[in-house]
Amino acid sequence: MQNPAQNIRNKFLNTFLSRYFIWLFCIATTVFLATTVFFHQQHYLNYFLNDNIVNIILLISSGLSLLGLYDVLQKSHSLLQNYPIMGHFRFIFEYFRPEIRQYFIEGDRDALPFSRVQRNLVYQRAKNENADKPFGSIIDVYEDDYRFITHSLAPCHPADIATFRITIGNAQCQQPYSASILNISAMSFGSLSANAIRALNKGAKQGNFYHDTGEGSISPYHLENGGDLVWQIASGYFGCRTVDGKFDPEKFRHQAKLAQVKMIEIKLSQGAKPGHGGILPKHKISTEIAQIRGVSQEHDCISPPAHSAFHTPLQMIDFIQQLRQLSNGKPVGFKLCIGQPWQFMSIVKAMLEKQIFPDFIVVDGSEGGTGAAPVEFSDHIGTPLQEGLLFVHNTLVGAGIRDHIKIGASGKIISAFDIASILALGADWVNSARGFMFSIGCIQAQSCHTNQCPVGIATQDPQRQAALHVPSKAERVSNFHHNTLDALAEMIAAAGLQHPSDIQAHHLAQRINHNEIKNYAQIYFFLKTGELLATDQDDNENFYYRMWRLADATKF
Repeated sequence: MQNPAQNIRNKFLNTFLSRYFIWLFCIATTVFLATTVFFHQQHYLNYFLNDNIVNIILLISSGLSLLGLYDVLQKSHSLLQNYPIMGHFRFIFEYFRPEIRQYFIEGDRDALPFSRVQRNLVYQRAKNENADKPFGSIIDVYEDDYRFITHSLAPCHPADIATFRITIGNAQCQQPYSASILNISAMSFGSLSANAIRALNKGAKQGNFYHDTGEGSISPYHLENGGDLVWQIASGYFGCRTVDGKFDPEKFRHQAKLAQVKMIEIKLSQGAKPGHGGILPKHKISTEIAQIRGVSQEHDCISPPAHSAFHTPLQMIDFIQQLRQLSNGKPVGFKLCIGQPWQFMSIVKAMLEKQIFPDFIVVDGSEGGTGAAPVEFSDHIGTPLQEGLLFVHNTLVGAGIRDHIKIGASGKIISAFDIASILALGADWVNSARGFMFSIGCIQAQSCHTNQCPVGIATQDPQRQAALHVPSKAERVSNFHHNTLDALAEMIAAAGLQHPSDIQAHHLAQRINHNEIKNYAQIYFFLKTGELLATDQDDNENFYYRMWRLADATKF
């Protein structure tokens, strides 16, 4: 048996060598080669290596030896101090971890946040390639929450997708707009590059659908190719703000009269960061962006969490009417992610009191995307799209005003089935942001906030965005839109339907567990028209009744 002293010595040597072996080996190699070269004894090595290779190895080993010395002496990283040289491999692998996972490890259905299957579907449709899949589904149809559309034994011929449009604008609107049921969701110039905006808008023009400007205002690149625009007005009032960041009616009037601007959208909140406001890091604010938005380049461009133009639901309704008048009667609506439910109902009560109705509401789900947001906001604040959409639809139906207001929806919508499942819950149309980003080449690198987007989409770097070829990418935007609606036409035709507006809750079904399947009409609760206005609401178990009683048009 070894004595305690030997045990301690062996343990020390094993630990020491495991931590410092690479560094000690580099030092030994450096000393040996340096001695050999200094005393002109290279001929002993020439049998194995020539002089150039010896010099190269000496240069590398001496560099690594110095790196190991630095690692041992520095105080910032404990890992490097304990494992000189070797510790750097951890940081190298960590740096390339997303790419390693995405290209070599990620499964086809791993949604991070979009799966390889979803991304490939967009790429194929954008390139006009065959997106059909052989052999059968990779989805386990017996897993919980599996969803499907119920087909008909009397299917019909797929409808012309040119008819897949809805008219937005109620009786209080003077310039109603005919919108496609699939459009480009809000993404600002600043978050996206000039060439990305050009490609998206040119594709929207070719495909006859709209392009939401995002809250960053209308840039020259939105106007170059003539695509329809929805101008989003957020709490920063970019493009229509005073020096101190308040709403400027005259600047708004000037922009709103542009022929390309078809609708006005007031942004109350965004699904990925509700209650937080918008952020554009200062390193992405060029002189051009500062001029377009009317902000400084010295600080991050932050939209306040709340609007300053109104503070109560009643004031908000007045603001909607003001924008409608200033825009000469163009459709005006608002976008929000549902949070505290009684607050949305307070807005609805204000509509009823004023008898002023927005032309549309866009419901954003908490699964929506963003250029940058605190992880707690993206992961744990806001209502997911399905629940938020159903709540808005039910509230408008229950208040008896659903016919006045169209509903749009956004949040991880990629495929025709995504569209159908959202329309079944009450939406009239859908918007997609990241779907159209994929169509112009996004690879989900998730570096949008770094200004180093590898494909030139989410960056203001001139060299990076120059790689984004506008004409070909615009064609892909149009192709993705067209082919997705084609797929939708075929899908609903299999259910015996001619138009997306024909999709009802009972057409979609979902597996509850291994032995039970229900359709959406059975799973979800739907209010009857005017039900919230009944005076005999004594059912304390009804969620909608309780929230309606909490709602107050005079405060949020």
